[in-house]
Amino acid sequence: MTSVRPNFAMDEELKRKILFTLMALIIYRVGAHIAAPGVNVTALADFIRNSAAAGFFGLYDALGGGLSRATVFALGIMPYISASIIFQLAGGVAPSVGKMQKDEEGKKKITQWTRYLTVFIALSQAYTFALFTESIPGAIPDAGLWSRLIMVVTLTTGAIFVMWLGEQITERGIGNGMSLLITFSILERFWPGTLQLLQFVQTGVVSPIGAALFVLILIATIAAVVAMTIAARRIPIQIPRKVMGRGRVREGTKTFIPIRLITAGVMPIIFAQTIIIVPGTLASFTQNPVLTDLASFFQPGDLPYDLVFGFLILVFSYFYTSIIFNSVDLAENLKKQGGFIPGVKPGASTADYIDGVLARITLPGGLFLALVAVLPIVVSNWLGIQNTGFGGTSVLIVVGVLLDTIAQVEQHRTLRKYDGFMKTGRVKFRGRQQRYI
Repeated sequence: MTSVRPNFAMDEELKRKILFTLMALIIYRVGAHIAAPGVNVTALADFIRNSAAAGFFGLYDALGGGLSRATVFALGIMPYISASIIFQLAGGVAPSVGKMQKDEEGKKKITQWTRYLTVFIALSQAYTFALFTESIPGAIPDAGLWSRLIMVVTLTTGAIFVMWLGEQITERGIGNGMSLLITFSILERFWPGTLQLLQFVQTGVVSPIGAALFVLILIATIAAVVAMTIAARRIPIQIPRKVMGRGRVREGTKTFIPIRLITAGVMPIIFAQTIIIVPGTLASFTQNPVLTDLASFFQPGDLPYDLVFGFLILVFSYFYTSIIFNSVDLAENLKKQGGFIPGVKPGASTADYIDGVLARITLPGGLFLALVAVLPIVVSNWLGIQNTGFGGTSVLIVVGVLLDTIAQVEQHRTLRKYDGFMKTGRVKFRGRQQRYI
């Protein structure tokens, strides 16, 4: 009796894709540790650590850049993400842009415009950061026009190279390149965060029970994020029997439309985090006493911060879901294919029904996102564990990207196996044909 064993072998193309992806990720992380020329990294990092803008720089660092250390890739992938979000939101507001997003040629144009906008955003951010760095005592010993120009050129070039590197991973590697760059940056912080947690236990800052409780909560959070990322509401679809002509008949089928519980992904948290750190960032740049008081009022872990942060996440969950999910187009496509939802009229009634389902499932999804974003902050402050790098946003990004990458690997293997089956079938068929001839 032979036992069936799973086949973990990879074909040469998949190996080549994975190796290319790993090589690109390593290049990205090496560049994220090389400081820009003429910068005193210690003075810059010390000032940012004690400033009201620490949350802003922490967000950039968490998403892959090294802005607090003025590295070559300091801006990271954020300029490209900002440009992509602008055009994504424009597609829901401007009908002409939305029409272009559905057309193949239009998609190519939007991709090109996104690159141009990325360069403009990177230039403006690099120049602003250069001015900010010059205002810090000792951060740039030889401050002047030449040093400012070097900083702007270095950071802008780094952002463009990161954008190009992400596109190369998407085209020649495996998975979504931009998402993998962020995920790899987050995973790189796992080991230092673990060592810091052990150091807290050794120095008595955190008790062993507190550290164990923190790890258990982290594991439970990861498990919950995996379950909620996969969870979906299935809307049943009925496709009736149809006569195609010349005696051909398409049999009726039953299928479903899966609507994920967390349709918006991690974007509501990023939007909310970007807005809530605005007062601290502006206070750091302008030294305005009113903004400074407002920034001190919104401290992570305090009740006002947690309530406002959670509310913003819930609001942006509805907003972003309405932008990326077009129920009218979905209803029209169903109508063209002859499909319908049992008990619901095709057309506008179907769109209204889908909107109702989407509104109902977005509420628990948004509340879960708010809980995942706020809970680690509350637990960390309660246990006295700070700056370990284990946050709800990081967990959501890593879990979502890894699940998507694993699915792409499995899809690639399935397609290759199907191609091999078809080739084998053609060879056998030809052999039989020759024997009969």
